[in-house]
Parts: sequence; structure tokens; C-alpha cells
Amino acid sequence: MKYLAKTLFSFAITSSLIFSSCNQKNAKKEFNKEDYKLVNTAIQDYVEGLYFVDSTKIDRSVDKKMRKIGYYYSKKTKTYRDNLEMTHTQLSNLAARWNKDGKNVNKNSPKEIEIFDVNSKTASAKLTAQWGIDLFHLAKVNNQWKIVNVMWQSMPKKEL
Repeated sequence: MKYLAKTLFSFAITSSLIFSSCNQKNAKKEFNKEDYKLVNTAIQDYVEGLYFVDSTKIDRSVDKKMRKIGYYYSKKTKTYRDNLEMTHTQLSNLAARWNKDGKNVNKNSPKEIEIFDVNSKTASAKLTAQWGIDLFHLAKVNNQWKIVNVMWQSMPKKEL
């Protein structure tokens, strides 16, 4: 009888540990609301800087040491061009001219932000925009959230 009681007790403890660890993995992480809002604002500034031809928004949200690489899809060759690099200065210059004629974006252009993680000093997020998908790493620098890494690609093609 003692053996059965010990076995049932061990089973109950093991089951509760497994169940509680499964619940933790599926639980939605809580973020510091103020930091979450500021991370979102930094990404909004990034996309709006390009959409609305406002390089000051790029300068406000992107760290001067930012590293950006990307993969551009050529419709002509039906292939991606890999590892296209861009500096902060190049991004700021692009923002000042990319949509100057208003033909690259319109009121229906995508501007979807997904924030994956926000910690006390680091964050990660995704932007789906007119040109494709940008994945971000952000850092809290001098108490301000800045984009430090961007990896992007043209919108994925269904035929690939």
C-alpha cells in the first residue's frame, strides 16, 4: 500500500510540474507598457520616415551604427539579390527621396508592426511594409529605443 501511495504521489508531483511548465511556455509574455509603446514608436518613425519622406524620423529612431542587410527580389530575373548592405546615412538619404513623388506608397500601403520581445535594454520586432518585411533588433541607448539591426527582404513571392 505504501508503494502505491508513493507512486501516486510521485505521479501527481511530476504531472503538476509538467503541466505548469507547459502553461508557462504558452502564456503570453507581459511587457513593460511604456517600453513597448516606445519600441512601437521607434518602428513607426522608421516606416513613416520612408513613407512620408521625412528623414528626421529615421534620425530619431535609428542608431548611427545601425547595420542593415537585405534581400531584394528581381521580377525580371525571378531571383533574390543577397546581402545588400545599408548604413544609417544611406537609409536617411533614402527616406529623403524614396517616396518623394508619392508613387511608392498610398493610404492602403501595409504598415503592420509585430513586437516579439521587449526587455529592459533589448527588443525585437517585425514590420510588414510596402517594400517587404523588416526584422529589427532594438536597444535602449541613453534611455531611448533605437533600431540597431535590420534584416529585410522583398515581399515573399508565392511562386518561390
